[in-house]
Amino acid sequence: MTSTLPAPALFDHAAAPEEAARHFRARLGFETDVSDVAAALAADEPGFVLVDTRSEAAWSAGRIPGAVHLPGRRIAEAAPELIAPGTPVVVYCWGPGCNGATRAALAFATLGHPVKEMLGGFEYWAREGFAVERDGGTERHPLDPLTNVAAAADAVECAC
Repeated sequence: MTSTLPAPALFDHAAAPEEAARHFRARLGFETDVSDVAAALAADEPGFVLVDTRSEAAWSAGRIPGAVHLPGRRIAEAAPELIAPGTPVVVYCWGPGCNGATRAALAFATLGHPVKEMLGGFEYWAREGFAVERDGGTERHPLDPLTNVAAAADAVECAC
């Protein structure tokens, strides 16, 4: 066990551990990541509908196999016809620099759906080497060693 160190200024306004636990537990109720989504989609019944909230041009450039395309601006009008009320939904947009999935999650929650936002979006899906579907077929990008631990371990020789 390490000894208790003095807290740096970074922790002058830190939440109490109990508050931090509530906060991070709550975040897990709203967010998921690409690895968890990929594992769930590999099951016979994933238990949710995956929704791509990007534009038509982005959808055409590449998407997650099995996703439903529903641009964020169309959710309120089109979702009731495409997705049964109360069906759990996972939404994604381009990547971490885009809040389209957050806005889409709000729209689905307003319609009464249990909803989670997929952190990293399509960008991290592709960077982690999961299948990407295009009109011409399905492909996989090389694993990005900055996002995939296994790829990083393979790319670096240990000098142990």
